[in-house]
Amino acid sequence: MKPSILAVILSSFCLSPASFAVPPSLVVFLSDDHGQLDSTPYGSKEVRTPNMQRLADAGMTFTHAFIASPSCAPSRAAMLTGLMPARNGAENNHTFKRDDVASLPEVLRQLGYQTAAFGKVAHGGKDVQRHGFDVLAEQHDAAFVEKFLKERDAAKPLCLFVGTHEPHVPWAKLEGYDPAKVTLPPKFVDTPETRESRARYYTDVTTADTQLGELMDLAKKYLVPANTLFLYTSDHGGQWPFGKWNLYDAGARVPFLAAWLGVIKPGTRTDAMIQWIDLLPTLIDAAGGKAPEGIDGLSFLPVLRGESTTHRNVIFTTHSGDGSMNVYPIRAIRTADWKLILNLHPEFAHTTHIDKSPNIRSGLPYWTSWFNKAQTDPEAAAIVKRYHERPAVELYDLHADPAELNNLAAEPAQSIRMKELRAQLETWMRGQSDQQTVFSAPHLLTDPASTRPVAPEAPDTPSAKKGKGKKNAK
Repeated sequence: MKPSILAVILSSFCLSPASFAVPPSLVVFLSDDHGQLDSTPYGSKEVRTPNMQRLADAGMTFTHAFIASPSCAPSRAAMLTGLMPARNGAENNHTFKRDDVASLPEVLRQLGYQTAAFGKVAHGGKDVQRHGFDVLAEQHDAAFVEKFLKERDAAKPLCLFVGTHEPHVPWAKLEGYDPAKVTLPPKFVDTPETRESRARYYTDVTTADTQLGELMDLAKKYLVPANTLFLYTSDHGGQWPFGKWNLYDAGARVPFLAAWLGVIKPGTRTDAMIQWIDLLPTLIDAAGGKAPEGIDGLSFLPVLRGESTTHRNVIFTTHSGDGSMNVYPIRAIRTADWKLILNLHPEFAHTTHIDKSPNIRSGLPYWTSWFNKAQTDPEAAAIVKRYHERPAVELYDLHADPAELNNLAAEPAQSIRMKELRAQLETWMRGQSDQQTVFSAPHLLTDPASTRPVAPEAPDTPSAKKGKGKKNAK
C-alpha cells in the first residue's frame, strides 16, 4: 500500500505520527571519567551518591551500558553522531567529527526542539559548536542553568545536556572519605598514595552526584515531570590503570540511569546491552522522529518503555590513542559473557598520562609508588608488568571472571570460541573501514625508558599548576 501524502510530508521533516503528542523534554547529565561500579546503584558501599540512587529509584538502571571508545573526544563524538569513531572521524583523543557528519541537535531542531549544552558535553567549547547546539556555554552550575530555564521560550520542547568535569583529574581535596577504609580494585597496588588518590576520586564522584541532584531538582521545577526523560551517564571509566584508555570493563562499561514518569517503571534494572552510539537514535525516537539512516546506533526506547528486555547481542569498542602519552590501538568484542581484545601492536608499551605526564595531578605520585613497590614485591611487579605489556589477544569469561584477571586466550578449550569471536570482530572492523591507524610515535617495549615513570615537574611550574580551580578537558 502506498504511503499517504501526510505520511510522506511527516517523513520529510523527520516526524512520525507519534509526534502529534506534546514532545517530551530530554535532559542528559554527563559526568567525566566515572566508572560504573563507583556508585551506590551499582553496589558500592563506599561512595556516597544519594542522587544517583534517587534517580535509579525513580527509573531504570542499565547494568550493561558501554561507550564506543574510552577517551573523552571519541566517546562524546560517537554519542552525538550515533557513529563509531572510524566512521565519524574522531578516533584519537583530541580529534573531532568530520564536518559532513550530522549531529543530534541538527535532527532535533527539525523536530522543533531547542537544544542546549552547558559544561563539558563535547570535547571543549569549539567542539560543541561543531555539533550545532542552539545555546551553549562552558558554565554548568545550578544558578546558570536555572536562569536559562527561567528565561527560555517554554513553548519549544527542550533537549538539555549538562556536563560536569567531575570526577576527571585533578581530583578535589579529600573531604569526608578515609583512605584507610577504601577498598581497592584487584588490579591495584596497595600503597598509601593509591589510597589517598582513591579517596580524593571518591570526593569528586560525590561532587558530581551533588550536581546531578541539583539538575534533577531544576528539571522537576521548570519542566513537566510527567513529560521529561532524564538520563545520567559518563563518557568512560575513571583515570586509573586498566580503566580509561582501556577496553576492559573498568574503562568501557559506564553507569546509565534513566527516569521518565509514567513511562519507565520506577526501581527497575535491566541487563539489556546498550551503547553510547544508541543515545542519539533513542532521543530522536522519544521525540517522535526518525534517526538518520546508516548510523551505527540503535534506539533502545522499547527497553525504556518496558516493551523489550534485550537490545544488543554484541558490543564492539575501539581505542586508538591519546597523543604521545597513550599510543596503543585496541579493538574488542563483548557479548553478555565473553570478551575478546585485540591489542593491535603488542610490541608497543602501554602507557598513559598516569605514568608519562610529568604533571603530578594526572596520577604520577601513586603510579611511582606502584613502580617503586614493584622493585621488591612480586605481586606489585606483576601488576605493573601487566599494565605495560599486553599480549596480542586476550579472552575473558566475564561470568566467572568479571574483573578480567585470567586471560584464556591460550587455552585449547577456547580455540573455537577464540576463532569465532576474532572473525566476528575483524569482519566488523572491515565494515567500519577501520584503518587501524597509529596516530603518534609509540613507546616501544624494547626501550627501557618506556616502562619507567617520568620525573615529576616541580609543583610551581606552569604545567603542574594546570587544573587549579577550573578543570582541564583532556
